[in-house]
Amino acid sequence: MPRKVKHRKWQKRSSTTVSSQKTTLAFGSVGLRSLEEAWITARQIEAARRAIVRNLKRGGKLWIRIFPDRPVTYKGTEVVMGGGKGGVDHYVAPVRPGMVLFEVDGVSGSSATDALNLARYKLPVKTRIITRSG
Repeated sequence: MPRKVKHRKWQKRSSTTVSSQKTTLAFGSVGLRSLEEAWITARQIEAARRAIVRNLKRGGKLWIRIFPDRPVTYKGTEVVMGGGKGGVDHYVAPVRPGMVLFEVDGVSGSSATDALNLARYKLPVKTRIITRSG
């Protein structure tokens, strides 16, 4: 959750383009790249982070390239029409195809791949593991 936001509630916008930012490895040698478009919640990011860290056993370094700064609002159940927009329920990170989600370095390639494979199950998008060479 962001500490401070300019606007508490955002309007919806739709875009189904391929990502132009965060498409290459910037920090680590092995990374996890998305192949689909989705909203990834803060809970899903945290679950994937925990899976990676526990598998690496305090070795190596992990970079999280996405941040959940987009608010998602919900109105309560059995609320009549009108009355404005609902309150902020949770925050998501909008992910486009081609975005690098996580990066790992400081461990062998096989252990980094194993850790990222565990994180893939926690995320709602299809992903591919990429390395610095290709």
